[in-house]
Amino acid sequence: MGVDDSGRVHLVDAVPMLHPEEQTVAEMLQGWRTQQLCRNLQHATIEQRERCARRFLHSTNEYPWQWTPAMVDEFFADLRSIRHAKQSTVRNYQVALRLFCSYVADPTYGWDRVCEQRFGTHPSQVFFDWNTAQHVQDNESGPSKRAFTKPELQALFDRADDEVARIAASGRKGWLPAYRDATMFKLAYAFGLRFNEIRHLQTVDFARNPHAREFGRYGLVHIRYGKAKPGSAPKRRSVLTVFDWTSEVAADWLANGQRHLDDGIDVFPSERGTLVAENTVLRRFRRYCTELNLEPGLDLHSLRRSYATHLIEDGWDALFVQQQMGHDHAGSTAIYTCVSSDFRIRTLRRALDASMDAALSDEGRFS
Repeated sequence: MGVDDSGRVHLVDAVPMLHPEEQTVAEMLQGWRTQQLCRNLQHATIEQRERCARRFLHSTNEYPWQWTPAMVDEFFADLRSIRHAKQSTVRNYQVALRLFCSYVADPTYGWDRVCEQRFGTHPSQVFFDWNTAQHVQDNESGPSKRAFTKPELQALFDRADDEVARIAASGRKGWLPAYRDATMFKLAYAFGLRFNEIRHLQTVDFARNPHAREFGRYGLVHIRYGKAKPGSAPKRRSVLTVFDWTSEVAADWLANGQRHLDDGIDVFPSERGTLVAENTVLRRFRRYCTELNLEPGLDLHSLRRSYATHLIEDGWDALFVQQQMGHDHAGSTAIYTCVSSDFRIRTLRRALDASMDAALSDEGRFS
């Protein structure tokens, strides 16, 4: 048995297999991987889905041609009640397993004929709308996730700067990574970037904005690793500099920090010269937040939420904020926007004052 370049199985003359069940499952997973590669999906996505299928196989202790809807119920009931998996995690597992079942049950790929010949049965789809979670709303982030307030954000930046000064004054190693992480926090907020976007920045990505010469060579930044759509390459965009302190932060890091870590063009290298890992930065971020008694709902992505929120609160045009964030739809930007109560009160007050002024002017005109 073999699998062609599009994931279809074909039988070849060979020595009888000692373990046909295990080899058939292995060939199914290999064929599924090939099919997903044909769809231009990322390798990380394919590997994650394969891990889901293997975990379901291990949990049920049954082969795909023996799966039933009852096994689906049992597996995900355990995942929710015992392992306390998040709702988004459950849905991602179900999507991956549903796609796998669709692949092995599709007659186009031939697994039904192989299984009938070898095991007297065939695989079928066991994931349906009535036994899986549905994606019914745009924003599924936890209710504790929010943007930083401006005082909280300033406290975080000050704590990061204090850590750099403390380590440097002690004469110990580690001030450069602390300096790098502090700069990442600031620039992630200054440009509203996701972590994967900022970790891939290179020195050649900064450029001048001819309409904002006061920012020098840091008037805009080219994002080359934006969030990709399914089956597509990373989405590119340019983000304009809006805060007057951004240029100073970027220039200072490149002059006094980055060149001591790596002689390449990566803006945020690790101590080993590779790109910095998210877990490395996240550990420091969480420690700072804990020391400042900030809520656990604040995470690295809260810096991006804060960018959108603070621009809207400061009166920037909503379309400009949407384009800066790289969103195709205004509704996506609205999800990120967590305007404060003070902003809403000021907005309401302006609207009421405008209505009152209009009413008084009309009364004077008709009296």
